[in-house]
Amino acid sequence: MALKDQISEHITPALLKAGYFLEDVNLVSPGQHRIVTVIVDGESALNLDQVTVASKLVSELLDEATFMGETPFTLEVTLPGIDRPLTLPRHFAKNLDRLLKITQVDGTVIAGRILSNSETSVTLAVSEKKESREITVQLADIKRAQVEIEFNRKDGDK
Repeated sequence: MALKDQISEHITPALLKAGYFLEDVNLVSPGQHRIVTVIVDGESALNLDQVTVASKLVSELLDEATFMGETPFTLEVTLPGIDRPLTLPRHFAKNLDRLLKITQVDGTVIAGRILSNSETSVTLAVSEKKESREITVQLADIKRAQVEIEFNRKDGDK
């Protein structure tokens, strides 16, 4: 089993028990050193204190893990960036009311504000020519979904 998979398998249960989700583990080995980056998330946006708790938890687990061997490593625990693709139902739920750009498997591109989601679909409010309509897209039909960054959104803008 690859080291990345061993790390994921080892830390996931403890992170889940603490209320966090493991999004990804990245490994880089420059020379005789490893950099282990663990990306965590929560049901809602995590604050710095919560990331610190997750970091201490992961650090303790990896310090005790025999599969890490003797190679020194630097641990980085971080949150997923705004540019990460949304892939799971909880990603869409966490971003309700945000502007989303979806590229479907057939190449169709849809941009709209997330109104709701389920385990199998996401519903968007799409504005076209001063009219707004709702479109429901099945998650299975999504090739890529990403939050669009809005710099000048005013309260009440939909």
